[in-house]
Amino acid sequence: MPAELTGPTRATHIDEIAAADIGPGIQVRELPGTIGIRPWVIDLAPGAEWPDIDVHTTYGEAYYVIEGTVRDGDKDYGPGSYLFFEPGTSHRPSTETGARAFGFNYDQPKVP
Repeated sequence: MPAELTGPTRATHIDEIAAADIGPGIQVRELPGTIGIRPWVIDLAPGAEWPDIDVHTTYGEAYYVIEGTVRDGDKDYGPGSYLFFEPGTSHRPSTETGARAFGFNYDQPKVP
């Protein structure tokens, strides 16, 4: 027997969320989240590159490539790839083919 849902549930289709432009060919959709975790979906057009180096000074970030190919560092990551960036790391994603990724930022320090 399936479990019953308790409490409020928020559901939406990702493409129904308004996209914000981050830079040329890059759009982000901020998704509903919870304290400490800020989820998002990012779309990169072919040839797009993150406008600046993305520095994770205090908090981490992770993303999962849904479609297309993302170049991060000197490697390409296709669908099914999961990348995690510890606090204190930096990166600058780009794509030749275009890509969509689901990710989240940790907005609170990592618990030891």
